[in-house]
Amino acid sequence: MVTRDIVYDVDGTRLTGYLADDETRGPGRPGILVVHQGRGLAEHTRERARMLATLGYVAFALDMFGETPTDMQHAMKLMQRLAENPALLRSRALAGLDQLKEQTNVDSNRLAAIGYCFGGVVVLELARLDIGLAAVAAFHPALTNLPERDDRPIACKVMVCAGDEDPLIPVASREQFAGMMRAAGADWQFLLYSGAGHSFTDKDVDRLGMSGFSYHAPTDRRSWAALRELLDEAFAP
Repeated sequence: MVTRDIVYDVDGTRLTGYLADDETRGPGRPGILVVHQGRGLAEHTRERARMLATLGYVAFALDMFGETPTDMQHAMKLMQRLAENPALLRSRALAGLDQLKEQTNVDSNRLAAIGYCFGGVVVLELARLDIGLAAVAAFHPALTNLPERDDRPIACKVMVCAGDEDPLIPVASREQFAGMMRAAGADWQFLLYSGAGHSFTDKDVDRLGMSGFSYHAPTDRRSWAALRELLDEAFAP
């Protein structure tokens, strides 16, 4: 497997993404964009890119911040800046997608995006854009600040994997999200896992000591299996 950092620029900001590709499988393969959590492009995201490459996909983990947060307060500031500037959020996400498309082994007509926590919110935004994605999957995305409505249609498949004990995905938000997906005419699924809180895919999250944030191995395993099924369906011949 080949892995390497890729440096690119968006409006004067230097970003560094991470590519994972089993080049022995040759060209013409689906490309998967991977969007990191609020703590930036850390080992958690790189690991997911490598896991996708092992399955035969070309995976590119983009960089939304251009820097690595030093602590959670710093991370919150970086996320807030993008949340308050949707155009900037979209431009950085689309720049990452462009980097993925440029990879030699990628079939640019077969693309998907997955995201974790903050990254889950980003890929749900990408689902609203007419950019040719076959599917998006959001793992433990924060859904506490959903808009009242969003009239943009959704053409790609959408999957959300959430923990039943996630403080950032309360019951009211689940119901609101479902209503928005119905209104958008989306092909969507919302998978709810018992015993899981926020960041259930991140083995290092427990060190933060944050209430409601914890790694949950069964849900990590089950949600990854669900992703594999989604991608198999999205890229079926």
